[in-house]
Amino acid sequence: MFDLIYRFQPANPAGRRAPADADEACRSLEEGNRLFASTAIASTDGFRIVPVDLEDIGISAAGGVLRHNPFAAVLGCADARAPTELIFDRACNELFVVRVAGNVLGQAPLGSIGYAVEQFADDLKAVVVLGHSGCGAVTAAVDAYVDPVGYLGLSSAHQLRGIVDAVIPAVRGAACGLAAAWGDDVERAPGHRTALIEASVVVNAALVAHMLAETFSAGARRVVFGVYDLATRRVHVPTSPDPGCEPVVGLVDAPRTEEDFVRFVAQVARSGHVKRLLG
Repeated sequence: MFDLIYRFQPANPAGRRAPADADEACRSLEEGNRLFASTAIASTDGFRIVPVDLEDIGISAAGGVLRHNPFAAVLGCADARAPTELIFDRACNELFVVRVAGNVLGQAPLGSIGYAVEQFADDLKAVVVLGHSGCGAVTAAVDAYVDPVGYLGLSSAHQLRGIVDAVIPAVRGAACGLAAAWGDDVERAPGHRTALIEASVVVNAALVAHMLAETFSAGARRVVFGVYDLATRRVHVPTSPDPGCEPVVGLVDAPRTEEDFVRFVAQVARSGHVKRLLG
């Protein structure tokens, strides 16, 4: 049994402090994910007490409505297994969250992020793109890429086709990266489809972050990305060549140039994580 207790003590309020700059904002998100990932580990008995203030649960101590002042905007996937605030161990009013299948960048998500950047210019220190392992939208795009005939089944599903179409460039980039790293016959590897899906998840997050960085990285604000591993609950970016490397919590700055992006795709394709999946 594991108990998770949220505790409010009027005489000793938690008093969370907003990050002072972009680097501190990213460190805060990473530390929050480490705490979340280490909580409720299987077969561990115990408890965790989380000190909270009234504002952490959306209640203004002075009455009325809280001032809206998130320190980061997060574009994540709509998958119900990837709850953004829990993943980063953040409270109410700390994150401006936009969620859409495949964390794709259509007009509505782009407009929402733009709203946050404009409205919270003094408070917003980071823009984060958060993908996740086993993403259904990315899986659909991979299957459409590998089997174009199967894509015809989406011909009448306009809403689904739009999401798949948005992810296809990342899938193609990941596929080219795998071929460059492991040879054209990589498609015959037993784990090719799984490896392509997971590589595409990472490349898709990086590509969306790159597009956001071109628009919203002015000043001291950082645009970063990461992938939430559903199994380990860690946010990471798999680039280590060590096949036995466990996911290390971390967010990575968006690639800024085409050359940076190409180098990043090559790193992902040659990572121990992808090599292990290829079999």
